[in-house]
Amino acid sequence: MTEPAFIPFAAESRLSWDGLCDAFEAGHRMPKAEIVDSFLYRGKDTLLNRAAWIDGLGLAVKSATVFPGNPAQGVGMVNGGLSLYDDSHGLLEAVVDFHLVTKWKTAGDSLFAARKLARQDSREILIVGAGHVGKSLFEAYSAGFPGARFKVWNRTLSKAEAMAEELGIDVAPDLAAAVPQADIITCATMSSDPVLNGDWLRPGQHLDLIGAYRPDMREADDTALQRSRVFVDSYDTTLEHIGELKIPLASGAITRDHVLADHYTPDAFRRGSDDEITLFKNGGGAHLDLMTSRYIHECWTA
Repeated sequence: MTEPAFIPFAAESRLSWDGLCDAFEAGHRMPKAEIVDSFLYRGKDTLLNRAAWIDGLGLAVKSATVFPGNPAQGVGMVNGGLSLYDDSHGLLEAVVDFHLVTKWKTAGDSLFAARKLARQDSREILIVGAGHVGKSLFEAYSAGFPGARFKVWNRTLSKAEAMAEELGIDVAPDLAAAVPQADIITCATMSSDPVLNGDWLRPGQHLDLIGAYRPDMREADDTALQRSRVFVDSYDTTLEHIGELKIPLASGAITRDHVLADHYTPDAFRRGSDDEITLFKNGGGAHLDLMTSRYIHECWTA
C-alpha cells in the first residue's frame, strides 16, 4: 500500500482554471454526489464539516474553521484540512492543503458559472470585497475573460487601495456608482446584511454571490433576487442552508421556482437573452471540494 501524499499549496503551479472548469463539467456528468454538511457554532466562530462521495470519483472530507476575530490577533480567519479517499477501497490517498483546495474550488465555481451565465462580451468586472477570495476571483476571471478591466470596492477603502495597487487594477470608491458600470459583479464579503441593492442593477449584468455561508448571512437584497434569473451550484447545499436564499424564501420575497437550475441541471443552466440579469449563488458544497481535490491530485501525480 502506498503512503498517502501530502499535496502542498505549491501544487497550484500545475493547475489551470480551464482545466478545473473541465473537471467540474466532467464531475457533474457522473452520478450525483452524496453530500453531508454539519455546522457547529460558538458565537461568531464556526466549525464546518463537509463530506462528499461521488461514485467513481472518490470521497472527500473537509473541515473548515472560521474565526472572524483571528485577523486582529495576526492569524488567518479561515483554516482547516481536507482528506481525499480512494473510491474503490476507501484508502486515504492524499491530504491536500486546505487553502489550495478552497481557493481553487471557490473561484473556480464562480468562473464555471459565469462562463455559462455572463455575457461573453463582458469586459467590466467589479470585485466587491478586498480579501483573499477577491484576489482569487481576479485570477480566475482574468483567465476566463481575458482583456477584462477590473475594479475593486471594499468597505474599508484602504484595503481596496492596497489590493488595487498589488494587482494593478482600479479602486471603486462608491459602490452604488460602480455597480451599474460593471458587466459582472462578483461579491465576496463577510456581511450578514445586504451590501448590494437590486435597484442599482441594469439589464445584461451577471451577479456572482460568494461570501454568505451561514443561515443568517446574505450579500444581496430581495430586489436583486426578484429582478434576476437565479441559479445555484447545488440545490442541496444552498436553499435551506444559506441566508442568501433561505431568508427570502422564508419571507415569501421569492418562491422555490424562482431558483431555475443548479450544476446538475446543465440544460437549464444558461443565459436566456442578452438583456436579462443573471444571479449565481456560489455555495461551495463538498462535492466541489471533491472534484477540485481530485483534479489537484491528478495534476500533482501526473
